[in-house]
Amino acid sequence: MYDYYRAADRQAAMVEPDKGRAGSASPAFDAVDAKGIDPGVILGQLVALIRDEPYDLDLMRTVSLYPPPEGGPKSLEEWEALPEDSPYKEGPCIEELPADVRDSLASVPDTQLADLAERWGQIEEFFGRPDEDYLTTLIVELRDLAERAQAEDQMIYCWTCV
Repeated sequence: MYDYYRAADRQAAMVEPDKGRAGSASPAFDAVDAKGIDPGVILGQLVALIRDEPYDLDLMRTVSLYPPPEGGPKSLEEWEALPEDSPYKEGPCIEELPADVRDSLASVPDTQLADLAERWGQIEEFFGRPDEDYLTTLIVELRDLAERAQAEDQMIYCWTCV
């Protein structure tokens, strides 16, 4: 599960990290439930399509906020020693998306929505053709979230639960 949301700052983004951000799970956040749309690959490919450039893994240089990276395991041995319910293993996780990603999402004109949804729906990570109406709606929701974040000088965050 991936919820994209905006927040005033990193501290506000990490309030109640165990709770989802979209829907009735946490009405305090302006959020989009993006289901299986991860930030690094699937959303990254949408951003590449918006920018009309080749997709690259480095496109989405997110900043991990939760669980705190400074407390995370530094070796395989430390990883294996973590309890099974450790947030480092199980989540949830919170990442901050780069400002240029927010700005790219906010820049999508209505005239490009259908074309973007059609091309995005062709990526292999979807494992088959998703419904283009759903993708169009999702692009609009992400664009509108990004526009509101821009207007308030906020960042977009991704809450992930495995």
